[in-house]
Amino acid sequence: MNIYLHVETSFRELDSKLLLAVLAAAKGHQVIVSRLVEIIHGLKNDALAPGIFHTKSLTPDNIKMERHQKIIDKGSKVTSFDEESGFFNENYDQFAVDRYSDLTIEQSSAAFGWGSEDTNTLKRIYSKNSDKIHKTGSPRMDLWKSYFLDYWVDPKGMPKKPFLLIASNIFCTQTRMFHEFYKFYKDAGYFQRNPNLFKDLFYSTAEDYKKLYAFIDAIKYLAKNNNGYDIVLRPHPRDNIEAWKIFLEGVRNVHIIRQDSITAWVKNTFAVMHNGCTTALEATISGKPVLTYSPFKTEYDGKLFNTLGYNLKSKEELLIKANELFKFEKIKEQKKKEVQISELISKKLYIDDNELAAEKILKVWESLEDKSLSKSNNWTKFYWLLKIMNLKGALHKIATKLFPNKFKSAKENNKFPSLDESEICERVSRLRHILKIEKKIECKLLSDRTILIRSY
Repeated sequence: MNIYLHVETSFRELDSKLLLAVLAAAKGHQVIVSRLVEIIHGLKNDALAPGIFHTKSLTPDNIKMERHQKIIDKGSKVTSFDEESGFFNENYDQFAVDRYSDLTIEQSSAAFGWGSEDTNTLKRIYSKNSDKIHKTGSPRMDLWKSYFLDYWVDPKGMPKKPFLLIASNIFCTQTRMFHEFYKFYKDAGYFQRNPNLFKDLFYSTAEDYKKLYAFIDAIKYLAKNNNGYDIVLRPHPRDNIEAWKIFLEGVRNVHIIRQDSITAWVKNTFAVMHNGCTTALEATISGKPVLTYSPFKTEYDGKLFNTLGYNLKSKEELLIKANELFKFEKIKEQKKKEVQISELISKKLYIDDNELAAEKILKVWESLEDKSLSKSNNWTKFYWLLKIMNLKGALHKIATKLFPNKFKSAKENNKFPSLDESEICERVSRLRHILKIEKKIECKLLSDRTILIRSY
């Protein structure tokens, strides 16, 4: 069977898609892991035969619905796992309306849920197609388990000293201007589906600026007064990393790094500092101490995540607790605690100790299989289509430099930078070893953002 895995944000999604790909390849399926544009181009030009097109959301905007219908008309089947999760909402109802519709569920062959809350809510609201909605858990959460500890290597640029990891979830530093972000929501119909969002967008951004100041102030204070550890600030994929570099210019022992998956950084830190960030959830499940920094009352933060770990109200409290955790790490007194998941979190997350979420998703895909999804791809044609796409992109860059007034410069892709073949194939090899897969797995880069994974 042909399986096409859409990756939007590689730092967040790539490793879990590789896990899905390796498991599928071991069962004899051919898998493409790539950006949306490469997959769509291959399907549109019949270089890629019909298959399972697995995407990161079923948001009911017109462009996406038209795209999915064209994919279906070509003979493929659409499935989805919403990577945004909806954890920020106190309940899932509004998220279910924002991110799904009767039509998008109807178009899909399967939709996968993080846990009981989202799965049950989707089944209730979209009851006509409830059989398409499956509680599987997240493949990203699979990789948080100790079972995959050997998968994660030291991330690039990791300090030699022990470090405190600070996960940014402050969107006022994002690369997209506020009015562009507003236009995206407007064009995608979010304001129509959620009447409160127009106000919330402005108010939450204002709150984010207060949070940004508090974090900059706290980071400078920690850097000046800590007991000998470094600080790694991890910008969100949507953040403008240059903004953080300007704000923290000259602050000693602070490293601003976005490379590699956040999981690799969580595995190597002695503690995670955050406010309203999903990384706090990952750190909790991974058994890492969490410092929730809440210096003022907020209305728009991730309330669920801010119940995790130590809740600290001032930079002085933050310093004391961080120094204490560093001391325990330094003298090897910090003991592994049994991870306790609250009832609230357990409703949102489905963690099955007996079967991976990725394995559950693969079983659903295989239940959708028919002969039309296993036709041969025209790999030569697809390879040259990718070559031509890359050549056009390179020519456009040259043209924008030579004639800046005539050609609009393309924005840098912070969400999905170019891949390194040897590094990707090494990740695939580690997964194969951990999963005890005896069958040989081929890993090949067809372009700088397109991976072919299959058995041989």
